[in-house]
Amino acid sequence: MESPPVYAVTGQVSAGKSTLARALLARHALGVHVDVDALREMVTSGLAGPLDWTPETSRQFDLALRAAAAIAAVYRGAAFAVAIEGSVDPLAADRHLDEAGLREAVVGVVLHPPLDVALRRNAERTTKGFDTAILDEVIRRLDGDLRAEAVPAGWIRLDNGGEDVDATVERVRASAGLPARAT
Repeated sequence: MESPPVYAVTGQVSAGKSTLARALLARHALGVHVDVDALREMVTSGLAGPLDWTPETSRQFDLALRAAAAIAAVYRGAAFAVAIEGSVDPLAADRHLDEAGLREAVVGVVLHPPLDVALRRNAERTTKGFDTAILDEVIRRLDGDLRAEAVPAGWIRLDNGGEDVDATVERVRASAGLPARAT
């Protein structure tokens, strides 16, 4: 049996990271979705939120990334494809995955649709229990950050603003040399 990949999907808020992660995993017999925000939000006292960025926010995101890489190593060792997703620094994600011994398995993706697409997708979201308009400023800031950020060697940056999730899945799998359909 071929060793399963570890998809690392990061990028803009409202870029479709969760949707892409689930769609990539649907191509595998066994798959586990690791949501970095869900790990970070397991903090029950002292959660540092991303709207008011502080050194503690950075530390908690780093801890969540490290935990995500550890979870990925455990599940990949049990023959699961893994998709880690979150609006995280791709260089930090790459470093933690390397430290977890997953370098050869990583399929890294930075989703960066045009700003107007991300803002529209955010306004149309129904999965959040709050007014998503509070994220608009974060989306604008991240758009500039993503333009300036380096992408780790071997990772791909995708503008998925004008395509459906299946087309994005195909581009990701093709860039990694994976067949169109996994078993």
